Amino acid sequence: MAPDAKAAGAGGVTAPTRTLIVGSGAREHALAWKLAAEPGMNEVVVAPGSAAIGTEPRVRCLPSIDPLDAEAVVAAARAISAELVVVGPEMPLAAGVVDALRNAGIRTFGPTQAAARLETSKAFCHEVAEAAGVRMARARVFSEGEEAAARGYVAELGAEGGGVVLKQDGLAAGKGVTVYDDTGLALDHVRSHLAGRGPGPALVVEERLAGHEASVIAICDGREAVALPASRDHKRLCDGDLGPNTGGMGAYSPLPDLPDDAVAGVIDTVHRPILAELARRGTPFLGFLYAGLILTGDGPVLLECNARLGDPEAQVLLPRLAVPLGPVLAAAARRDLAASVGAWPAGLPVLPGASVGIVLASDGYPATPKRGLPIEGIESAEAEGALVFHGGSIGRPGGGYGTNGGRVLTVVGRGADLARARDVAERAADLISWDGLQRRHDIAASLPPAPAVAIGAGR
Repeated sequence: MAPDAKAAGAGGVTAPTRTLIVGSGAREHALAWKLAAEPGMNEVVVAPGSAAIGTEPRVRCLPSIDPLDAEAVVAAARAISAELVVVGPEMPLAAGVVDALRNAGIRTFGPTQAAARLETSKAFCHEVAEAAGVRMARARVFSEGEEAAARGYVAELGAEGGGVVLKQDGLAAGKGVTVYDDTGLALDHVRSHLAGRGPGPALVVEERLAGHEASVIAICDGREAVALPASRDHKRLCDGDLGPNTGGMGAYSPLPDLPDDAVAGVIDTVHRPILAELARRGTPFLGFLYAGLILTGDGPVLLECNARLGDPEAQVLLPRLAVPLGPVLAAAARRDLAASVGAWPAGLPVLPGASVGIVLASDGYPATPKRGLPIEGIESAEAEGALVFHGGSIGRPGGGYGTNGGRVLTVVGRGADLARARDVAERAADLISWDGLQRRHDIAASLPPAPAVAIGAGR
């Protein structure tokens, strides 16, 4: 194919030849790895990216670009004549970077600041879901001056014996949710969640629901949606789901208890009603709509929405895709996803097999991670057949990488089934080391059984 030729995607949608990805984490590394290998893609540019991301074929990075500086991102997109911009992390979305790109006439995949409130405000997510008829856990929202009322609701839910969940309203890098079995401990922590937050929503108090969590992410164009396969993220730091919440310590896909062929039902009963409600409000959602679910005995219940691809979910989902992603994102960015949805009513086609990702974190994470520690064994892990996506590493003088964040690497194994994919990931992760490395050893080790009947969304 000629260097400037364009490949047609689903429904004849033209693939972008130059794409700008905004971000620098493992999610953006996985996106760059996927898009750069697709037919018709001449170059993927990542701003700011990282030393490791820049080693991928047909990928270069712009390390001087601040992803929160909308003017700088717009200038970068113009400088490279980007045909598509994909905004990865939540902070640029919350800062309105997508708004600036669209106002400049640049085709962009990602939600506006107003639509991204689904993630930036848990109270807003509950409001939209209720209006859309999407079932969530029972909850109430409290502001700084409502400590007594918040404590009363915690006690009310606690008296039912199922536990309580406290959620900070606003972005918290995946660490703003605390689940309590002990109602007394939850009561003790109410004040700290409310103090100093000022006017407006500060704390969401929810009932605790029983079941396994699952993530279903859809590509949306403001009206329509096409699903990625389901995945499962593990938030707790330690084996057995113990320890503090993190941004995610590992993930796997597919799920025995929410198989790929059941995901379309979730899109119909969760994503599409939310898209319709946001469109009705004049804030259509165009981007990755992430539904965090809990699979209860009465069906899936929505726990939260994110306005982006998950991390580490992206690292296990993108290697499973059997079709080019760029044309689908381009179709959504031009608000013309209908052709793709018609071609794939059950979701994007996937390759046979499974993928398992293990996150390797730095000492001190999730509080204050240690930086600058030399990393050994990445090449050996890749020689085992694993993918290694960099989230918090930095290039070292003379070669190699050092730690430069909390979640440093995601090691992804692929195999014919989850057991074999997990084996590849475990063996590869064992080959990587640095002082104080933290990781889990139980990702995809204990799997829920498949549902006895087809899963439908609980109402």
